[in-house]
Amino acid sequence: MAAQTIADFTAKTPKGEEIDLASKLGKVLLVVNTASKCGFTPQYDGLEALWKQYGDQGFEVLAFPCNQFGHQEPGSAEEIDQFCKVNFGLSFPLMGKIEVNGPGATPLYQWLKDEAPGLFGSKGIKWNFTKFLINREGKVVRRYAPTDKPESIAKDIEALL
Repeated sequence: MAAQTIADFTAKTPKGEEIDLASKLGKVLLVVNTASKCGFTPQYDGLEALWKQYGDQGFEVLAFPCNQFGHQEPGSAEEIDQFCKVNFGLSFPLMGKIEVNGPGATPLYQWLKDEAPGLFGSKGIKWNFTKFLINREGKVVRRYAPTDKPESIAKDIEALL
């Protein structure tokens, strides 16, 4: 059976522990593929600001480090986690490192791309910091380009909270 909501998937922590994403139902989620050595890396500040502003209202950021674009995330999961805490003061949890395109793409990202194709119907993730907004029912509401700053998504998050 085809996946219907984010609850049909699991994700891994940087330590490799599996999380059942059904535990995220009832929350508004922003799922984003990230990288530490990318021109968009400063968006971590915006993601952290959204998390701090809306976290107590049922909003979460699910950040998935990815090394598929210009080798901009070469470190281990632990190194990435430390980098983000030290350089951006991240308090939201990072997920384990994944692939978002190609045969190694995680099932979660295959589903996200099917649910919200990019410009002109393209399925592939074009670059780091592509974002997907998920409603409380676990459905994809919208896809945002890497150039869309996190703060520009605030009004869409508020509408779902």
